Amino acid sequence: MYELLANDPDSSARLGRLTTPHGVIDTPCFMPVGTQGTVKTMTPEELRELGAQIILGNTYHLNLRPGVPIIEKAGGLHRFMGWDGPILTDSGGYQVFSLAKLRKLSDDGVEFQSHIDGATCFLGPREAMQIQQKLGSDIAIVLDECPPWPCDRDSACKSVDRTLLWATRCREHGGNQEIFGIVQGSAYADLRERCARELVRIGFDGHAIGGVSVGEPEELMLQQVEWTTGHLPADKPRYAMGLGTPAQILEMIARGVDLFDCALPTRVARNGTAITQRGSVNVKVAAYKDDLRPVEEGCACYTCRRFTRAYVRHLFNAEEILGLRLLTIHNLHVYFRVLREARERIAAGTFAEFARGFSANYRRNNGEQRNA
Repeated sequence: MYELLANDPDSSARLGRLTTPHGVIDTPCFMPVGTQGTVKTMTPEELRELGAQIILGNTYHLNLRPGVPIIEKAGGLHRFMGWDGPILTDSGGYQVFSLAKLRKLSDDGVEFQSHIDGATCFLGPREAMQIQQKLGSDIAIVLDECPPWPCDRDSACKSVDRTLLWATRCREHGGNQEIFGIVQGSAYADLRERCARELVRIGFDGHAIGGVSVGEPEELMLQQVEWTTGHLPADKPRYAMGLGTPAQILEMIARGVDLFDCALPTRVARNGTAITQRGSVNVKVAAYKDDLRPVEEGCACYTCRRFTRAYVRHLFNAEEILGLRLLTIHNLHVYFRVLREARERIAAGTFAEFARGFSANYRRNNGEQRNA
């Protein structure tokens, strides 16, 4: 159940509360990605301490490995991964299209070869919903067809048709979970409007915005989000799938989005990149060899309170796992801090000013402060 608590007076930003069987989620909210039933390098307790309210699980990966029967035997995904808070699972469709070695698409679903061992698998609306029911997630996502970018209009139309067909079938096979439909339509405003209106007619508990951040310019990405949110009901949560930087998330909050997930903060941490409120920083640069300042000055995360840039750089150069963990802690802390302030600013009626200032500072410094 979603409760809309406040609207920002100078943007479309919303403050809300989403209640699930495993807890309440304050929105806008960032969901760390737990692809394999874990947020990489992090324990559930550490995630709680950082401020995580909900985790995203990946249906495609968990179904292939370790397999649904094992997770069912453990009592569901919550018990299997030791996380007692809310979980959102995607349908696995995006991973089929992006990872499968070979695939054959039809209105019934998609037959594909596993990227792990080449085994032949099939995923249709019924299978996607049954898997998510067995995983026991709080929020399930329908199966959709995500078109590539660029995408011609005819292909985008066919993608919307199939997405709506599958959405109807997913709704029919849905269980007790909250179920979110996915709006597709590529870079065509009228197709996104049509898809959104049809999903609302079918009836879902929330709506995801799909097919964005798939290679298109940032300006177009934000346009597609704006084209979509205007046709979604105010009393249902809105979820932008798989993006983005802190500045991009604030831009999407300003356009009326409530939920976000992105692997960026954990993925770049493992490559030696720290995300700060001023942009991203490569901690492996030579200038940090004897720099005894924290990764981000003024940051209150565990990493910045206890360790220096020189130390974290040393860990990466020595290929010590602790380096990956420390940057992951820092990056997630930044995301949760930005989202927490966004909620506070919406409540105070000052979100638009905050978002403008943050984005301007982030974009101005991002890529430039490598020796700061």
